[in-house]
Amino acid sequence: MNPDLRVYLVDDHRLFRAGVTAELGERVTIVGDAGDVDEAIQGIRAARPDVVLLDVHMPGGGGAAVISAVHETHPDVRFLALSVSDAAEDVIRVIRAGARGYVTKTISPDDLVSAIARVHQGDAVFSPRLAGFVLDAFAGDLPPDLTDDPELDQLTNREKEVLRHIARGYTYREIASRLFISVKTVETHVSAVLRKLQLSNRHELTAWAAGRDLL
Repeated sequence: MNPDLRVYLVDDHRLFRAGVTAELGERVTIVGDAGDVDEAIQGIRAARPDVVLLDVHMPGGGGAAVISAVHETHPDVRFLALSVSDAAEDVIRVIRAGARGYVTKTISPDDLVSAIARVHQGDAVFSPRLAGFVLDAFAGDLPPDLTDDPELDQLTNREKEVLRHIARGYTYREIASRLFISVKTVETHVSAVLRKLQLSNRHELTAWAAGRDLL
């Protein structure tokens, strides 16, 4: 619970906004809400929240338009997309605009509060299946000196392959099938990657990959 965390909610369905507000309860402070792009831009600039939860499809434009306009005047405001859509083009559009994460509306209230807190702390947060879209879209945008990353250099080529698939949201069984290795071997590689990077679980691994510009 972090009632000092100030959140602004943007969605064109009033009942959904009311439902999210009720679900989040006193765990964060909702400082405002809006149902279209223009209202959202004005409201966010006035409220200056820590994190904005926003849908990608709204009257007057979309989530990307809100992010771009707000960042022109308030670059420190962080955005987390919360949408029913899991289409690759929607995910990529708002991430390119500047959102720090993207989760679907099937997320639980507890996980949503956690995602909001992580975005506020500077992490990138994605539903596991959606992370793969971002990896693919930004594969050609990686900085040339990424291969000189000392932490990545700890990993073998096979461990890097497994890291990429884990960050994309694949299950161990799916990774084993794609790499033509056993599930037990996948588990061994994942354990090695987590140990070398000093991480605890696959969620931290995805966040780490995003923080290193791998997403």
